[in-house]
Amino acid sequence: MAASPLSRSSGDLLADRRFEYAEALLAEGDTAAAADLFRQALDLAPDWAAGWAALGGALAEAGDRPGAAEALRTAIRLDPADPYGATLKLSLVEGEAAPPAPPAAYVRALFDEYAPRFEAALLNDLGYSTPPRLAGLIARADPGRFFARMLDLGCGTGLMAAAMRDGAGRIEGVDLSAAMIAQAGARGLYESLAVNDIVRHLETVGGPYDLVTAADVLCYLGDLSPVLAGSAARLGPGGLLAFSVERAEDDLAEGWRLQASMRFAHARWYLEKVAGEAGLSVVLHEEAALRMDRGEAVMGHLMVLRRA
Repeated sequence: MAASPLSRSSGDLLADRRFEYAEALLAEGDTAAAADLFRQALDLAPDWAAGWAALGGALAEAGDRPGAAEALRTAIRLDPADPYGATLKLSLVEGEAAPPAPPAAYVRALFDEYAPRFEAALLNDLGYSTPPRLAGLIARADPGRFFARMLDLGCGTGLMAAAMRDGAGRIEGVDLSAAMIAQAGARGLYESLAVNDIVRHLETVGGPYDLVTAADVLCYLGDLSPVLAGSAARLGPGGLLAFSVERAEDDLAEGWRLQASMRFAHARWYLEKVAGEAGLSVVLHEEAALRMDRGEAVMGHLMVLRRA
């Protein structure tokens, strides 16, 4: 749980400089020295939520859980919108149940900051291949079908639309990050784009759709019931929902858990359960490496569901 890169200025040049030095030390693995510099920055800017969130992350890595919890609670008190994900970090530090979804401000800030280097990082550094894999699974689920209207949830920069460009007509996209939507718009593949939470968008957008996709999106949600139910409500008869999630162990009682990466993982039985509750049946399922992370493959579930 490293310090967030979303380090808004404290308004104090010296505090900002010490924060930057602390981040560098943290990246090198010197958690004790990093925590000391974060504290020095906070002595100069005691009401800086970003500084407290970063200190909490450093103390957690150093093994000081009580200190980390106190720092993270301070960050949340100072900025209840929580653009630094302190709520998620706190649940990991205390071993408590994670919230069913991350703070919207955290997801928005994370991807607004990440957008300019998103594709280069995913495709070149992490070997990300989920959109073409998911497109292939969709083609196998319904051979030869042309999807007249498609909704791309958490569309990001538009990689899923690029993978489906020959198999879909009108493609619409939605993402919480305005910076990501700007990147997607530059592709020229979407008929419409919206900046919105995906569950809220599903509650208000008009259907029906022939296909709804969510590539590398649902790993930022714990409870998937709202998004699967919302997707089912917007699909026409025989419509497909295709998505990827990171894999959790099958004996996980709750069906999903928050990982140290700040992403969620889901068990297969849980996916099948919430799909059935939403009136969706499993057409195809695959387990695959979604991308690399710190030299290790991130295993996941790829699923195609059909509305009856």
